Amino acid sequence: MFGLAWRYRARCVQVVLLQLVLLTLALSGLSLTGLGIDYIGWVIGQRDGAQPVPFPHAKFGVQLPQTWEPLQVLLLIAGFILGFAILRAAFNFLYTVSINRLVQQRLVVDLRGEVYDKLQKLSFRFFDANTTGSIITRVTGDVQAVRMFVDQVMIQSVIMVVSLTLYAVYMASLHPGLTIACLATTPVLAIMSTAFSRYIQPRYAQSRELVEKMVQHFAESIQGVQVTKAFGREQEDREAFVRKNREVLDQQQGIFWRVSLFSPAVGFLTRINMIVLLGYGGWLVIQGELPLGTGLVVFAGLLDQFSGQVNQVATLVNSVQQSLVGARRVFEILDAPIEVSDAPGVVARPRLTGEVRFDRVSFSYDGAGPVLTDIDLTVKPGQCVAILGATGAGKSSFMSLIPRFYDPTGGRVLIDGIDARELRLDDLRRGIGIVFQESFLFSNTVAANIAFGHPDATQEQIEKAARIAAAHEFILKLPQGYDTVLGESGNTLSGGQRQRLAIARAVLLEPAILLLDDPTAAIDSETEHEIFEALENAIEGRTTFIVAHRLSTLRRADFIIVMENGRIVQRGTHAELMQVPGPYLSVADLQLVDRGEASALRREKEGNA
Repeated sequence: MFGLAWRYRARCVQVVLLQLVLLTLALSGLSLTGLGIDYIGWVIGQRDGAQPVPFPHAKFGVQLPQTWEPLQVLLLIAGFILGFAILRAAFNFLYTVSINRLVQQRLVVDLRGEVYDKLQKLSFRFFDANTTGSIITRVTGDVQAVRMFVDQVMIQSVIMVVSLTLYAVYMASLHPGLTIACLATTPVLAIMSTAFSRYIQPRYAQSRELVEKMVQHFAESIQGVQVTKAFGREQEDREAFVRKNREVLDQQQGIFWRVSLFSPAVGFLTRINMIVLLGYGGWLVIQGELPLGTGLVVFAGLLDQFSGQVNQVATLVNSVQQSLVGARRVFEILDAPIEVSDAPGVVARPRLTGEVRFDRVSFSYDGAGPVLTDIDLTVKPGQCVAILGATGAGKSSFMSLIPRFYDPTGGRVLIDGIDARELRLDDLRRGIGIVFQESFLFSNTVAANIAFGHPDATQEQIEKAARIAAAHEFILKLPQGYDTVLGESGNTLSGGQRQRLAIARAVLLEPAILLLDDPTAAIDSETEHEIFEALENAIEGRTTFIVAHRLSTLRRADFIIVMENGRIVQRGTHAELMQVPGPYLSVADLQLVDRGEASALRREKEGNA
């Protein structure tokens, strides 16, 4: 965090210098107040016939005309005090503006942008390991913890150290012995603060975890509101949120009570200093060893300011622990390794031809059990490969290695004969069109969603892609056609409509490689037929990988691979695999039986009619 603050060192120095000016003006005003009190005492002494003593302001090197009336002198002193007060108000305004520009307009905005930029570079593995609620909390609330460190910890610590030093030096210049006596409790305070800091930190860490769980529950409740209402679980969901919210409250109240007990203890120690001042300092005034105004009164003001700064130790300790716990979570993102990135000497290849080869590829998530094992496969440009397998067979993991969402833990994935890790990541991914199993649409217009990967696409290109995906007709029926703004995640559309927009989005890129992760799962048979009739033109000349389970889709492929437990257990055309006992034939038989039963039932109904 000090390294982060160093980037803004000029503004930090500006803030500290402004605070030093404010400190100087405050001390000047305090000194003039003491001078005024001493002058009043001097006037009274002269009136009562006391022995002449030096004019009190002479110690400042100022000689006023002897003809001045006491009221004139007091008005002059008061004028200077007022002038310093006005200057202090002006510099206080500059200080507030400067600190706001530093921590709110610069640091927080820049840090959020940096965290977001880092999130864009992290692989899917990071998002697999961290919940959405956790990431949102870090980008929003925890970034404020770093702001707190720079503002309320680092800058305030510098200001506190400088202020305490100046106060102590000034007090020592007035009377060293009184200074030592009044500040004797300071070491005790330092020991208490260190012990309390270590004691409170784990509780702040637990508080952050509870807040994160509450945010995660809230996010899941919003995303799963249909399921909650469908099963009539609104009451249980409310109770769960109230319980998590109460856990956060109880934890934070526990922290509050501990901090509330620590602050009075600090205040009590500083009040002891004032008792010492009244006793010892008052005796020094009576003995004539210390003047009343520029001595005891100024010393009392300095000690009060010193105690006020010391009282901030409790707040500072509290801020330190809050900022450390939150900032650690932010830096977990900033320091996370970028597992998938451009290697040195990457090959620029703006246009791919589409040859894909898996060379003894193995893959696992975080060193867990293997997801893919010894995958060997060569796909020529323009070939269409269908992938069949049960849930958990490794189909999606297989597909995710081609655009380098993950890198294989063993073997190589070669694109156009080049290891995918040696290609520029942007070139690789812009040459691949992807339709995921669950289509995600942004809260934007239909046209903007289709053109997401190609923002400069013309309206003609967008409509052409929509026609290929059999989406043009239903888009024209929307209220504003292609300019219709979709709801969050496209929830105003049906599953089939969302999937067709996702296909249009992929086709618009005119990619050399198409990855279709079961794109017809949410589409009825009639729409499926329309889509694949339209996709035949798009697939032609492009290497296509399609995860599918319907025979109507599998038949269209040039060849099929069947996966089980992360391995390819069968490969061949539909006709070839229908002749070989195995998983493919079993799946095909089940679908053919279902179709036969459906046909028989239909014929029976027609006969009864």
